[in-house]
Amino acid sequence: MIDKLKQLEQIARQHLEPTSEQRKFLTNKVLNYSENFLDNIYELPAYVMEEKKGVGIYDSPIAESGIDIDSAIKLFKENVDTPGLNPASGGHLGYIPGGGIFYSALGDFLADITNRFAGLFFASPGSVRLENMLIDWMASIIGYPKSSAGNLTSGGSIANLIGIVTARDAKNLKAKDFEKSVLYLSEQVHHSVDKAIRIAGLKECVWRYVPLDENYRMKADELEKQIVEDKKNGLNPFLVIASAGTTNTGSVDPIETIGEIASKYNLWFHLDAAYGGFFALCDEGKKVLRGMGTSDSITIDPHKGLFLPYGLGTILVKDKMKMYESHYYLASYLQDALNANDELSPADLSPELTKHFRGLRLWLPLKLVGVAPFRAAIEEKLLLARYFWEKIQTLDGFEVGPFPDLSVVMYRYIPKHGDANEFNKRLVHEVQKDGRVFISSTMIDGKFVLRVAILCFRTHLETVDLLLNILKEKAKMLEQA
Repeated sequence: MIDKLKQLEQIARQHLEPTSEQRKFLTNKVLNYSENFLDNIYELPAYVMEEKKGVGIYDSPIAESGIDIDSAIKLFKENVDTPGLNPASGGHLGYIPGGGIFYSALGDFLADITNRFAGLFFASPGSVRLENMLIDWMASIIGYPKSSAGNLTSGGSIANLIGIVTARDAKNLKAKDFEKSVLYLSEQVHHSVDKAIRIAGLKECVWRYVPLDENYRMKADELEKQIVEDKKNGLNPFLVIASAGTTNTGSVDPIETIGEIASKYNLWFHLDAAYGGFFALCDEGKKVLRGMGTSDSITIDPHKGLFLPYGLGTILVKDKMKMYESHYYLASYLQDALNANDELSPADLSPELTKHFRGLRLWLPLKLVGVAPFRAAIEEKLLLARYFWEKIQTLDGFEVGPFPDLSVVMYRYIPKHGDANEFNKRLVHEVQKDGRVFISSTMIDGKFVLRVAILCFRTHLETVDLLLNILKEKAKMLEQA
């Protein structure tokens, strides 16, 4: 057995523990690729239509033996980093982009190398304190008290799930109560909320879709009427979910009024601010988002409004013990950790035990450059959306949706002849095929509508002007076809 162990050790060490020289060689290869990518990011297309769509990755299946780094990078470049959408591009104006700032990559590198276990205070008190400090900072932006708690999640979907599970338990809902318990939301709420409700076991509850106003915001007076009616009919209204910036239209529900209604009738108020929450860093955004602190729980994504790489959302809950009671656990093999919790551990506040040390990707950028550049960038995006909304109306044939609450603008082209929906389908396809910028579309009231979502930190005035020129050019081309 000793000989076998030594043989296995030799194989493992040789391949899993590269020498200092090997590490430098590999690091330089990856850094050279990264530097080339960043040096050319403003010239790279935002979208590439390609027939193969990365299928070449299957030509090199996982095998017993490895390949060299140059071959691996070539496979990555040709099949992963070329076809489809380039989320790091300032021309990504289609969904809710973030951009992936460089400093976050350094934070992730440190987190991966040191591999601190950020789930338990006992295992890594410093990493837990670091993440809790970030959570406290975000809570202060929202207007939550020091008695609040939170968790750094993989994104808004898990954050919404945690918030809804906490609401369910805080209102002491049992399975026998579901069919008479009522939750309130709008048809513009993010689909992750729908998914979270089902995963939380609340599919059998009564779902009330509150009517929207002409700007696609929830009508607070209709919400109150429905709550009163449901109570009168012996139902149990327990949860209202509003949006601080819907992904589809960018609309912000009347947060403060909804918060007052929820408090008046003893409902849990969950606010999905995954996209819009960080606009509160600037004065204009703060006006639009007034009242976020009235919520009981809130989702807010640093990988959106703080331009970080994908994989960092946040859930904040005003009453930390409600969050703890829904998610804590006791495991005998972790008994050593039980008496070492000077602070709440992330593992007691979410479904996760093992998790990536996500906090470093946010902490390092904030420490290196401070909050001011983020505040400037988020305000720039809000003003760019207003600029686009004004300018697109000066182009012949274009009509716009409501004045943007934040940084999503809806618009469409009305052709001189033919069906407007079909024309706009062709228009969005032509813009995407061009590839210099990427826009997306949606259906609103039976109309095929174009969207611009401005949130990448690399999107600036010249990008928006480029989009306006491309739209003008492609619309003219299609009209003449």
